[in-house]
Amino acid sequence: MILHDKISAQLPEWRERVTKLLEEHGDKVVGEVTISQIYGGMRAVRALVTDISFVDPNEGIRFRGHTLPVVLERLPKPDGAEMPYVGGLYYLLMVGDFPTKEQALEVEAEWAKNSHVPDHVFKVLRDMPKDTHPMALFSQAILTLQNDSKFAKRYAEGMSKMDLWEPALDDAMTLTSKLGVIAAFIYQLKYRAKAEPSYDPNLDFGANFAKMMGVDDKEYADLIRLYFILHSDHESGNVSAHTMHLVGSSLSDIFFAFSAAMNGLAGPLHGLANQNCLAFVMGIKDKFNGVPTKEQLTEYANETLDSGRVIPGYGHAVLRVPDPRYTAQFKFGKEHFPNDELFMIVQMMDEIIPAVLKEQGKAKNPWPNVDAVSGSLQYHYGITEFDFYTVLFGVGRALGVTANYVWARALGQPLERPKSLTTKMLEDIAAG
Repeated sequence: MILHDKISAQLPEWRERVTKLLEEHGDKVVGEVTISQIYGGMRAVRALVTDISFVDPNEGIRFRGHTLPVVLERLPKPDGAEMPYVGGLYYLLMVGDFPTKEQALEVEAEWAKNSHVPDHVFKVLRDMPKDTHPMALFSQAILTLQNDSKFAKRYAEGMSKMDLWEPALDDAMTLTSKLGVIAAFIYQLKYRAKAEPSYDPNLDFGANFAKMMGVDDKEYADLIRLYFILHSDHESGNVSAHTMHLVGSSLSDIFFAFSAAMNGLAGPLHGLANQNCLAFVMGIKDKFNGVPTKEQLTEYANETLDSGRVIPGYGHAVLRVPDPRYTAQFKFGKEHFPNDELFMIVQMMDEIIPAVLKEQGKAKNPWPNVDAVSGSLQYHYGITEFDFYTVLFGVGRALGVTANYVWARALGQPLERPKSLTTKMLEDIAAG
């Protein structure tokens, strides 16, 4: 497998680099922790390492050191497509280099080869209550794949800790290859024809997903490629990525770890944000029976903030500029359906909301984030079921967190075990 060969070739240098850093500079202080950070969810505490992605406050997400515009430009694309192969991004995240088209297609072919989902997975999902949330179905489906974990079997048989990355990579390919099929099955089961989707080896990951979802539109295949790439990773500190890292650090296999990560993604403060943003936009449309005037939207935004509510989709914990993931999706909508009523409201919000937030002093970063637009794009192509949006997020997020998982095993990263303090201890520190 191409990813195995490329990672294997890099590992000696990477391991030497990490060993030298720890031996020569392991006691060097990286940062300080305040009481407010301890009580505030460890926000901005520098306590994790990942070379897969980094959120630059002034440039947004960087994948393997490259900004999003560069990634979208340099990754190879299917013939006639606007957006790159998802397999090309996975190569970049795993290997650290931009692939050729042939190398991206090798990853895509590996996915196609491993895409069959066992019948028992579909049976488990069918047997669950009809009103089960799509994310509960998604997490359960991931767990049902665990029985085939090569990592768990190889670990039980006994193997060197430094070789664990190899079955971890096998599991990563197995998991990611099946997620599109599983997600599309959940969508069909809950909302559509209840058919079992099948993967077409002649189509790439994005085109396959569009077909399995029942959206016969070349534009949607491009949108979903973009969506999965944008949502693939966001450093290691967000809930889903950190959960994956924490559970994986115990040497749980990738299926246990990713299921746990998806349970975190299902939380309203994480993966559900995109549907909250779309609900807000649709609420504006309903209130004004269509697209409001700029004056009406400005007044509505001020009323919303004055009542103590927030305007979802604006602001970001790290960024101090518009989110490039938002910008890429906004550009897609503007090029393909600028007169869609929901997207017209999104465009008007883009013009008005930052100024309103600045005037009211409500946000350090008043710019739109990725969630402000993603739901409206899905809605345009007929994916109108809000509860399903987080499953889409999960399929994309798998790309980054599984790459992190493989490299954590390759570099022998240890069990994560931070130290806790009592409130009395913090009070004593404060008094001292």
